[in-house]
Amino acid sequence: SIAAMPLMVLFPVVQTLGFLAFMAVWLYYAVHLASTGTITEKELPVDAVVTVREYQFDDFTEKCGWYLIFCFFWTVAFIHAMGQIVIAMSVSKWYFTRDKRGIGSCTVIGSIFDSFRYHLGTAAFGSFIIAVTKIIRIIVAKAQKKARELGNGLGQALLCCCQCCLWCFEKIIKFLNKNAYIQTAIFGTPFCRSAREAFSLIVRNAGKVGSITYVSTVVLFVGKVFISSATTGAAYMYMDNEIGNQLYSLAGPSAIIFLMSYYIGDMFLGVFDMSTATVLHCYVADEEMFDGSECYADGDLREWLDDFSESERRISKGEFS
Repeated sequence: SIAAMPLMVLFPVVQTLGFLAFMAVWLYYAVHLASTGTITEKELPVDAVVTVREYQFDDFTEKCGWYLIFCFFWTVAFIHAMGQIVIAMSVSKWYFTRDKRGIGSCTVIGSIFDSFRYHLGTAAFGSFIIAVTKIIRIIVAKAQKKARELGNGLGQALLCCCQCCLWCFEKIIKFLNKNAYIQTAIFGTPFCRSAREAFSLIVRNAGKVGSITYVSTVVLFVGKVFISSATTGAAYMYMDNEIGNQLYSLAGPSAIIFLMSYYIGDMFLGVFDMSTATVLHCYVADEEMFDGSECYADGDLREWLDDFSESERRISKGEFS
């Protein structure tokens, strides 16, 4: 599908430009809000008298700050969700087209228009749940800090358990959102119905979905690490040759390059991850809706998935030969 629609690989660049445009506006309001605080002086209990300045904010300003944080989480999740829907819709159009010669980069452009026209609400609702979860995690983190300052061990333990549960809940919601967006892209259903249908589909095909998802996750993780390591290694050799004698250590720049390359690799490999998940959903839905020669799956794809399922069945039964 990606070979037929090369423009899809560059879509993360569009997402990044949208994120940068939002950040420019968000930072403008964040800096303006931070500057409205009252400056006070505070003495630190050290050997010598040290006076530092800090900002004090009233209740209204603090509420505005929380609102800005929520807007940040919601918008970032929304941009990511729209990208997932566009990719899923492009791949689903490719899959359910008999004559794939008519599929190209124009399909991606059409999917962008269709996503913004019909599925903005789906992306907004799914990203809203993510944003609320993140805000609750921040509130719990602040409570953890307060419990640590008071030396309340029991409170710290309980809040740590809450934080772990919220982390797991956020991961589950992201997984359900991803599959709900795929169902929305395929069938055009609203978010709640798509999430229910996606969950039902995963339960009915737990073995196939779980095994292929696990394999694709491992492969993508290895790809991200390889890209990051190769980029960092090349950058380290270049810096060591050009400016190695001017720096005390190359560890800091190398770490920054590794993190940046990992993020960029994750951004682009996310297209492959979403494409794989969408093809799997399309194949399962294809099997359930059509019979035999009426299926849209190509022979090679059908043969590969059947062989994969057979291998998984043999492994589960201990038949390794």
